[in-house]
Amino acid sequence: MPDPTQPSASVTSLANAPLSKRSGIAMVVLTLLGWSSIPLFLKHFTPLIDCWTANGWRYALSALIWLPVLILGWKRKTLPPGLWKAALVPSLFNVPAQVAFGLAPYLVDPGLMTFSMRLQIVFVMTGAAILFAAERAIIRTAGFLIGMTIVLIGTAGTIYLNPKGLGGGTALGISLAIGAGLLYSGYALSVRKFMHGMPPLAAFAAISQYTAVSLFILMLIFAKHEGKHDFGMQVFNLDALQLNLLALSAIIGIGLGHTLYFASIARLGLAVSAGVVQLQPVIVAIASISLFNEAFTPGQWACGILAIVGAVYMLASQAITQRKSRPAAATAR
Repeated sequence: MPDPTQPSASVTSLANAPLSKRSGIAMVVLTLLGWSSIPLFLKHFTPLIDCWTANGWRYALSALIWLPVLILGWKRKTLPPGLWKAALVPSLFNVPAQVAFGLAPYLVDPGLMTFSMRLQIVFVMTGAAILFAAERAIIRTAGFLIGMTIVLIGTAGTIYLNPKGLGGGTALGISLAIGAGLLYSGYALSVRKFMHGMPPLAAFAAISQYTAVSLFILMLIFAKHEGKHDFGMQVFNLDALQLNLLALSAIIGIGLGHTLYFASIARLGLAVSAGVVQLQPVIVAIASISLFNEAFTPGQWACGILAIVGAVYMLASQAITQRKSRPAAATAR
């Protein structure tokens, strides 16, 4: 899953709560490891089931995981007014983002895929500056511009130096990974704009229901097995181990991943939590080398790490600019 570097304001406000930083560190590390496992899970399933089947069943399970949040809120009458309407626009971004994210591992190796997705932070922060007046000062800072340039150069170098070249599959896979990053940015920004002030777990639970229904319908339309439409029923040809792995990928990536990430933000703040998850491509690439024989040249490693440094630099610049603006805003009041 993506790393939403701009969650809703209700999430970021939780950072003021007096919660344990030690538990926050544990949670953000678990988030990093969990989200790093998802491209590896998806790559593992590429010879077994198609992307439509993987997406459809994984999100169906995640919807069931999150459904109790909505049922409990409905029974207690604590669901925010307008929740389902507000969740529509983020879902319209989340569905195609998940399609692109799910298809990419069939066309490109997991490490290169996740390094390509580092461009997401450029999309998110640029979009935030366009949509939210409070963020516009950030995009004009030297730190933001330097960080963005580093991310672009590092990502381009990682892609260009791919030892396998950029054949049709690889080029399309990279395009899908970048497209997923762009769409996930739209998802994060629309959550912030349309679901401002809503409890983050209820917000994500509602989005999950919309996304699950959409992906399940797409599976029924497009899923194929050996060239024939099978409505995603190929999943029942998997043995017990593979079914458990498919379920585990949904629980880790879509269920626990977001919960742990929100909880880590509450304890560590957005900048620290988002900064840690920027390490995802390194974890994925190291594991992919071992599991799938993905090849990375020294130049790719250098460029990939450079892109991560640029992303962290952008986040740090954002945090510094926001801290400087708070006293000025307080004085103005």
